[in-house]
Amino acid sequence: MTLRQLLGTALCAATLVACTPVGPDFVRPNSPVVKQWIEVNSPDASANGLTSRSAPVVRWWQTFNDPTLNKLINEAYAQNLSLQVAGARVLQARAQLGIAFGELYPQSQVLGASAERRQISDNLGPISDIRQIVPLDTEFSTSQVGFDAQWELDVWGAQRRGVQAARSNLALQVANYDDALVTLTGDVAALYINIRSLQEGLGVARENIVLQQQSADLTQLRFNNGVTTELDVQESTALLNNTKAIVPQLETELQQAKNALAVLLGTTPSRMTSLLGNSGRIPSARANVAVGVPAELLRRRPDVRAAELAAATQSAQVGIALADLYPQFILSGAVGLQASGGQNLFSSNSSTGLAGAGVVWNVLNYGRIKNNVRVQDAAYQALIANYQNTVLSAYSEVESAMVAYSEARKQVTFYQRSVEASRRASQIAVDQYRDGIASYSRVLNTQTALLQSESNLIEARQQVSSNLVAIYKGLGGGWQIRQSQEFLPETVLAEMAYRTDWGDLLEQDPTRASLN
Repeated sequence: MTLRQLLGTALCAATLVACTPVGPDFVRPNSPVVKQWIEVNSPDASANGLTSRSAPVVRWWQTFNDPTLNKLINEAYAQNLSLQVAGARVLQARAQLGIAFGELYPQSQVLGASAERRQISDNLGPISDIRQIVPLDTEFSTSQVGFDAQWELDVWGAQRRGVQAARSNLALQVANYDDALVTLTGDVAALYINIRSLQEGLGVARENIVLQQQSADLTQLRFNNGVTTELDVQESTALLNNTKAIVPQLETELQQAKNALAVLLGTTPSRMTSLLGNSGRIPSARANVAVGVPAELLRRRPDVRAAELAAATQSAQVGIALADLYPQFILSGAVGLQASGGQNLFSSNSSTGLAGAGVVWNVLNYGRIKNNVRVQDAAYQALIANYQNTVLSAYSEVESAMVAYSEARKQVTFYQRSVEASRRASQIAVDQYRDGIASYSRVLNTQTALLQSESNLIEARQQVSSNLVAIYKGLGGGWQIRQSQEFLPETVLAEMAYRTDWGDLLEQDPTRASLN
């Protein structure tokens, strides 16, 4: 059979592949629908700073107007190693998609050549008898070159489902990368806000130490002059040292926060002081925050997309498992040249060919195959439920962040008034104690209240900014900065290209991958 005839036979058989693949076609699962945010439509909506205006903020951290925060986010995006792990998985999924496409074509393709020389023993009985009658050459050589192929026809769509699964998996890995990027930007901002709040807390503690030291000196002076008792001295000393004990605790928490930030930046803790300085203010954003409408959330949050794509990938696996219930149709063929020693291997008379067709059916394994289908279907159902749960969790996270942000703003107003009153009360108490018209317990109480009020105010301001970060994170903002960018730094891509031939897979845009 000539090569043309073999190809003709393969093309005729390939028409069988046109049938619809077995198994379910993926459809996005139903999920709960929220029409409006609770907090945006609350009676005091005008005061909570939240609006339903649809204006997704991509670089939301820039709303804090803090150059240091912007620099930290940029550095984390460029250097974070966990993000690079997610990026490498995207490249891995690209290559896996290429493998899946390859399964649509002949799965076994072998180009080979051989040459051999053989000599038959003269002392073999039959050979010896024949040679006595007819001269027989017992030494000969053969050579051949050829191409062999075997193709399992995709009659039931298993290979096509495999491509669907690989394509969905690629989109899934992109969504996972985006989710990692959303988490990274949110974590960097939250840690930065925490660091600034700790630095402010240290400043407040040291200011109160100075104030309380002055009061302690006053009690000692009055005790030395016989105006008061030792009780005032001991009470002032106790308060002063309790406040001093706050500083080491805050210093420890500050360094630990810096260390955690260094990991997110992919750098060493020794660089944190130069990046952050020794002091700073808690960043605050603009008053009004556009949160859009709930319907936009399902496409903006990468984790929701990832949950959907995981279900889509598993849906294709159900079809792959179902295809094992049906017979497999296999085409095989070989073309080449073959000649014995002394003959021209490359002449037309040396051509050889083979074509065959076969059917393989695992008829005695139906129990195992059916149960595998059930396994895959159960896994698919679990992922459907996971998608629906992810949607509910997304709504809950945003609502929780919005109410926490709104209430923290109210707390800031109250604590600001408390701090002003506590400062004035502390000043009055010290003046009255100095004049001998008030006991030291009044000074003690007012200075304790001042430190607590100032600490509460710092914490409330931190909560406002942290909850705003949580809102943006819950809305799925930040991942868009990777668009038109590769998933790994250029230096890493260059190293991979030097180590392995990646072709153009290091430069493709995988966002074009779809579920079809």
